[in-house]
Amino acid sequence: MWKTALQPRWIAGLVFAIVISGVFVLLSQWQFGRSTQPEVPVSPTTEEVKSLTETLKPGEFFRGSAADQMLTATGTYDRSKQVLVPGRLKDGKTGYWVVTAFAVADAPVLKGASASPETWIPVARGWIADPAEAADPPSGTIRLTGRLLPSEAPVPNKAPAPGQASAVSVAELINIWNVTSYPAFVSATAELSGTSDVGAAAAGSGLQPLSIGAQPPPPKVNWLNLFYSVEWIVFAGFALFIWWRLVKDDYRRSLEDDEDDGGGHTPADTTQPDPTQQKVQP
Repeated sequence: MWKTALQPRWIAGLVFAIVISGVFVLLSQWQFGRSTQPEVPVSPTTEEVKSLTETLKPGEFFRGSAADQMLTATGTYDRSKQVLVPGRLKDGKTGYWVVTAFAVADAPVLKGASASPETWIPVARGWIADPAEAADPPSGTIRLTGRLLPSEAPVPNKAPAPGQASAVSVAELINIWNVTSYPAFVSATAELSGTSDVGAAAAGSGLQPLSIGAQPPPPKVNWLNLFYSVEWIVFAGFALFIWWRLVKDDYRRSLEDDEDDGGGHTPADTTQPDPTQQKVQP
């Protein structure tokens, strides 16, 4: 059968089948990519700056619709309530987030709150490479703008060093600071004292601003596109199968032709008797 497959026309047919199969594989990859592609990369509503006090209430459940929301709030920082969160990456380097408690002005006070009459929210103000670069937060009334993010989970079985926290976990921070807090934290993008910029970009120290964008919604599987992806793979295999089947049929036809040429009839007996060996009748 290999002799038949190596004929020029069948080699050309194999090349054609491989090209067709490659096109089908590319179409399968395209359909598979579309099957897991989110319809809307980022919700445009999260980029509209809203008020913190109108977006989230202290003590309530953190809704998924509030995650990544850009918001603004007015309040003051407490320099005695500041921690470093290690293991944070920026531009390929590992460092620390500087997280400071922010007392939100005009925030509702939870009933039965025994720690402080104020309501706070942790604010990730920036990134530093060396703990010694952690400067005090700006004083006075601050107009904060940032992205609202859900509380992280504390790292289990890990005791943070003094002045540090294992994660930006509200549950962990309220125990360190002994305050009433919102169930989320803010990644600061701008801090204004009056008209002066006092944020990380203008701090003049090692504090570098964070660049945390909105997370895209989780991809939804489009089962129709996924089915098409599998279908194109089947078509690719079928193209090679067709070539193999045509070669096999041609090989069988050649065998049948050989049988017809060599085994269809027997040759005639042309042997003549030797006249010298014939007996003479008396």
